[in-house]
Amino acid sequence: MSKKIKNVNSTQEFDELIKNNRYVLVDFWAAWCAPCRMVAPVIDEIADKYSEKVRVAKVNVDDQQELSIRYGIQSIPTVIFFKEGKVASKEIGVKPMSSFANMIDSNIA
Repeated sequence: MSKKIKNVNSTQEFDELIKNNRYVLVDFWAAWCAPCRMVAPVIDEIADKYSEKVRVAKVNVDDQQELSIRYGIQSIPTVIFFKEGKVASKEIGVKPMSSFANMIDSNIA
């Protein structure tokens, strides 16, 4: 995993991350989820490519069930882009790099 990705370990940590960063991309995942493992290298690439503009974080849905409920996570992987603390865009499932790049570019342009 890229060193530029923040592992969120509590709802308080998540709330501070969203509050203190203008743009945040959050990957909701679980260790047992094969599609999550497939999308992980793409999320790493996003973290490296957009490190100057976007904070990238991962939330383990098994460990952070309250956040999963808050954001209505029913399928994983789910990737949510937050802009100024609010949900701006959401992608569910395994997607190519271009899908996440478009998600980011359309919200920070």
